[in-house]
Amino acid sequence: MELTYTKEAFLAGQFLLIDKPLEWTSFQVVNKIRWAIRKTYGIKKIKVGHAGTLDPLATGLMLICTGKMTKQIEQFMGLDKAYTGTLQLGATTPSYDLETEVSERKPIHHISEDMLAHTRTQFLGNIQQKPPLHSAIKKDGKRLYTLARAGETTEIPTREITISAFDLTDISLPNIAFSVSCSKGTYIRSLAHDFGQALGCGAHLTSLCRTAIGNYSLSDSLTLDDFLNTLEQNA
Repeated sequence: MELTYTKEAFLAGQFLLIDKPLEWTSFQVVNKIRWAIRKTYGIKKIKVGHAGTLDPLATGLMLICTGKMTKQIEQFMGLDKAYTGTLQLGATTPSYDLETEVSERKPIHHISEDMLAHTRTQFLGNIQQKPPLHSAIKKDGKRLYTLARAGETTEIPTREITISAFDLTDISLPNIAFSVSCSKGTYIRSLAHDFGQALGCGAHLTSLCRTAIGNYSLSDSLTLDDFLNTLEQNA
């Protein structure tokens, strides 16, 4: 996408499509971009924000706003999302992904492609989903992942989400590749976990990439390194 690399443009408001690197938090990406803009143009203060968190173990599209454009972040947060990813059947983790070690294993010899195809349809449309305990949602002023890492358990209410597409794109048991299109507030880690529970063998997410937010596509994004290098070149 076309960006104007000037101090005035970033202050007036720029809209960035950034491909988040693996193991970076969304907060770290925003902080790095804010710091780089301030350093490059000698700005004391500039607002930078993002329209939707990605877990550290996920990659893919982030919408990032600078300057006065940050006032429009809310309108982007409600857009539908699209993802590709992989999950592993027969093993569950407390975080529903690779952040924590496998806590339980179950056999998968009963799993067939027909069973997978039938079970997949249970997760289409408007469904109730419970977010993972290892998430940034707040309860009583504390992030759930803070409680989880302290060994505390808490009851998490379900929420209604919409999954408009859930396709199994490659089946090589115990591993399955998939694509998902869904509403705001959907946790793909929970989808992987719940899919495994419905199959009776458990599952956890092993990789995730956000490919689209509304009409904005990952294919039009910049890597974080590309953005930072171009910013430096245009200083």
